[in-house]
Amino acid sequence: MIKIAVYGKGGIGKSTTVSNISAALSDKGIRVMQIGCDPKADSTVSLHEKRNVNTVLELVREKKNNFDLEDMVTVGYNGVICVEAGGPNPGLGCAGRGIIAALEKLKEKGAYEIYKPDVVIYDVLGDVVCGGFSMPMRKGYADKVFIITSGENMAIHAAANIAMAIENFKNRGYAGLGGLILNRKDVKNEYEKVDELAEDIHSEIVGTLDRSEAVQEAETLNKTVIEAFPESDMAKQYRKLAEIIMRICGKEISCL
Repeated sequence: MIKIAVYGKGGIGKSTTVSNISAALSDKGIRVMQIGCDPKADSTVSLHEKRNVNTVLELVREKKNNFDLEDMVTVGYNGVICVEAGGPNPGLGCAGRGIIAALEKLKEKGAYEIYKPDVVIYDVLGDVVCGGFSMPMRKGYADKVFIITSGENMAIHAAANIAMAIENFKNRGYAGLGGLILNRKDVKNEYEKVDELAEDIHSEIVGTLDRSEAVQEAETLNKTVIEAFPESDMAKQYRKLAEIIMRICGKEISCL
């Protein structure tokens, strides 16, 4: 089982990217579990038709432990196993602690043994990397961490902080940095700025995604680009990125 955590500044396009990677892998018969680790609980919306899904923390709050694994899971596009950790009620509790509770509950309910995913992808809000937000990096959860950024200053700042956290955690046996993914916003000297960041953190840009109207059009349809526009150039970019990520994680596949 390959376990991947994807981090990046809020609004940078993590969920869109992760969902398209999940869809691309599922098209090749790979069993994927996508776990949204954001209180907004919107990581997997483009992979299934349900407007509202049970989040793990809602179930824990409302039913304590009196619920089944299936209550936490929504099976989406091509069998992608979708889970949303959720978060505390607004103004109450810590979202980081919520991620810890959600991941522990999945483990307790035997999610990985029962669904037997080939790939698990954690989609993690990455503005801060402390407490529960670092949980998916920890030993036993993720093997590699990928950071999504654009050339915007705040995105680069967040990416640098995430990379610093990964470096600080490495002696604890946490997941290593797999590389940067550039999600273009078409700012001036964008590639050069992100490439400079990659050099500073001793990493590299492993994939680049263009700014494309196909992404917004697919989101309007509540679908991934892979599902809505499978022959588009953007779908090809997501498939190529899925290949690269899997190769970095030690598995050769062809998604194109």
